[in-house]
Amino acid sequence: MSIVEKKALNKTNEIAISVQGVSKTFRIPHEKVSSIRGAVTGVLKRNKGFEEFKALDDVSFEVKKGEFFGIIGRNGSGKSTLLKVLAGIYQADQGKVQIDGMISPFLELGIGFNPELSGRDNVYLNATVLGMSEKQIDAKFDSIVKFSELERFIDQKLKNYSSGMSVRLAFSVSIHANRDILLMDEVLAVGDSNFQSKCLEEFNKYRDMGRTVIIVTHDIAVVQRYCDRAMLLRNGKIVKIGKAEEVGNEYVYQNMSDEEKRMFDEEKAKIGDAEKNLANMKGSELEAEEKRIAEEKIRLAEERKNKVAEITKVELLDKDGKAKSVFQTGDDLSIRVYFKKNKPIEKLNFGIAIFNQESDYIFGINTILDKIDTEKYLKSGYYQVDYKNIPLKTNAYFVQSGIWGKEVSQMVDFLEKSKLFKVVSRDQNQGIIHIEYNWK
Repeated sequence: MSIVEKKALNKTNEIAISVQGVSKTFRIPHEKVSSIRGAVTGVLKRNKGFEEFKALDDVSFEVKKGEFFGIIGRNGSGKSTLLKVLAGIYQADQGKVQIDGMISPFLELGIGFNPELSGRDNVYLNATVLGMSEKQIDAKFDSIVKFSELERFIDQKLKNYSSGMSVRLAFSVSIHANRDILLMDEVLAVGDSNFQSKCLEEFNKYRDMGRTVIIVTHDIAVVQRYCDRAMLLRNGKIVKIGKAEEVGNEYVYQNMSDEEKRMFDEEKAKIGDAEKNLANMKGSELEAEEKRIAEEKIRLAEERKNKVAEITKVELLDKDGKAKSVFQTGDDLSIRVYFKKNKPIEKLNFGIAIFNQESDYIFGINTILDKIDTEKYLKSGYYQVDYKNIPLKTNAYFVQSGIWGKEVSQMVDFLEKSKLFKVVSRDQNQGIIHIEYNWK
């Protein structure tokens, strides 16, 4: 059986969370049982009325104190189940979990809240569950409400709150509980950009205080920018643990492969349907259809070797359109990405990101977020972004370029370091960017 231990380990121990061989299996019923008779009948049947789903399979890892640790993976990979095991909500079937410190879990929107109570009452209810005394809640109440920005609505019933308002209140209570470890499950999925920025600022404050933050998210940019390390889960197993940038890139590659397989399976299914229709054909009609299917199989096999679309070349251009690899701070820079489309696809989207050689994420954009009509790029065979007066300081930088389908989850092609360039500054000021200034 699983053991979740919350104890003070040796003071010199740097490990906040230790997970060893944790597994968790759920039973998924095949049919709904709506009566006692049905339940008894189900017991007497030889065949099981359920199937087993292994959400976590022999998962082992450690998180250091003061570390910002990201957990990523596709839906159903076991991310949320793992966080609930860490929080003690689920008990694992096998394995051992050791926690050095008190946990503040923020796992699901509205968990632990009562919609019939006011926001004020829910603050006291939720904070009490997190171990705060009434005196502590009284002392921090105004700060909790101020952070959530819900002063005008704090005495309204929670059922009248929007999802964004509820998540702000729940998050505010969680961070004011002043625990050693924060567990966050998709906390940035709800709420506006200002609230998301406040969340990240709080995460950084926690880390500066030596606290530990574990965050589950689908936002690769957040993981790569803020996390010290990350872990990629797939089908309940650990695929990769390491630097956040490397783990994030592996996740992108996986999504690309999955999308390729999905499109391949769709094409294969069309051929299968055509083969079934052969049984109703005769003579020359049958021969013609068999020939068409054979040709389609050959075409499909050839196309499978290629990506739906692929990036073929990346160019760096100066303001005059000339190829260049060294720029000065304040220069204009254009990045042009050539691509070719190998298979029919309804829509393509494009993106570019710039990192420095220390792997700091400098700037990233894509046509989905900017709502750009990409039809002109499909005709020209390349997309280009012009950057004016680049504020980058002396350093080496590299370009990441990507192609998507309709959504960011439909990755078509991705080049991690498609082009390197250098920037040289005229001044000796410190920092990673140059900001225009005047002494007065």
